[in-house]
Amino acid sequence: MSVHAVEIQTRPGGTGALGDGEAAAGRGAGVGWPASGASPSGTGLGWPVPEWSEAVERGAETTTAIVVSRETTPSRLSNSTPVSDDTGSDAALDGIPVSRETSAPGWPRPPQTRVMTIANQKGGVGKTTTCVNVAAALAAEGLRVLVIDIDPQGNASTALGVAHEGETPSVYDVLVGGVPLRSVIQPCATVPNLWCAPATIDLAGAELELVSMVARETRLSRALTAYLAAPSEEQDRLDYVLIDCPPSLGLLTVNAFVAAAELFIPIQCEYYALEGLSQLLQNVELIRSHLNPDLRVSTILLTMYDGRTRLSAQVADDVREHFPAQVLRTTVPRSVRISEAPSHGETVITYDPSSSGALSYIEAAGEIAQRSVTQQRSSVTAEARA
Repeated sequence: MSVHAVEIQTRPGGTGALGDGEAAAGRGAGVGWPASGASPSGTGLGWPVPEWSEAVERGAETTTAIVVSRETTPSRLSNSTPVSDDTGSDAALDGIPVSRETSAPGWPRPPQTRVMTIANQKGGVGKTTTCVNVAAALAAEGLRVLVIDIDPQGNASTALGVAHEGETPSVYDVLVGGVPLRSVIQPCATVPNLWCAPATIDLAGAELELVSMVARETRLSRALTAYLAAPSEEQDRLDYVLIDCPPSLGLLTVNAFVAAAELFIPIQCEYYALEGLSQLLQNVELIRSHLNPDLRVSTILLTMYDGRTRLSAQVADDVREHFPAQVLRTTVPRSVRISEAPSHGETVITYDPSSSGALSYIEAAGEIAQRSVTQQRSSVTAEARA
């Protein structure tokens, strides 16, 4: 949302502005709105066009009025609070602004590839939606991102418009067949700098096939390490690797935990999500103790936030109280646009970049990118003190 000043011509005596010979509709409410019963033309976004504006001083020929533009720039960020949006529109509720504009420059590259597993054993909390939209937002800013889809449903592959039919080379071939990860990666057609290792339905049986294999928990980790260690001449190193997990804590999710250094947890703003979080953290401690001591919960994102309900606010407050350093300031509202985008083989970032859902994910991705710089500074400071 942008705000700019324009000159409005007024008649002497401050009786209102007249445009191109049109008579003023009458006195309004004092904020530039037409009087009750008037029939102003619309802007196409549901806001009526003011036909007149009260002069600040009686007798003034001109006055400066504030005109609010609903246009937004998706690639720019701010710290504005997101809003609940059940219709998929960019309307504000309870007076909360929806602008995401800021003067901040482009996002920095992390000093090394950040591998983040996006997991929550509770289904329907927005894991896949968060994965693909954060990935698209990062890639849209020029960062190089790889999405690894290890959910047999293949929803992340669908949202990125990547083929994942039965015979397509996929993560299944990497985990079970030992195929190099590079051979299954496909580019995303709608977003530059974004790639995907797709999932096929074959992954549904991978849980059973992995049981009898040696080092079954580390197969994804070894494949990813080999890929990151030998970037091709045509391709620079990746900045982010986001791993989308199934809604369970089976061997597929364990492989994702072992392969990553950071755990990214989306939490739906409802009570059951809090119960699921406590169970997830218990399993993370087991992974840290036996398989991956470097794993840590680095990021928590509140999703499906509805600002009109006390429950969403209460859940958000509880999570922020217990995880003040991990929870992002941004919350993602409910939005029909977010749900519609996968049916077009797109993320909401490309499907409707001006929607509240897209703007919220862009802002969340911006926070994640900025945290990489903060973490680097903290690490350097700690080493200097040591």
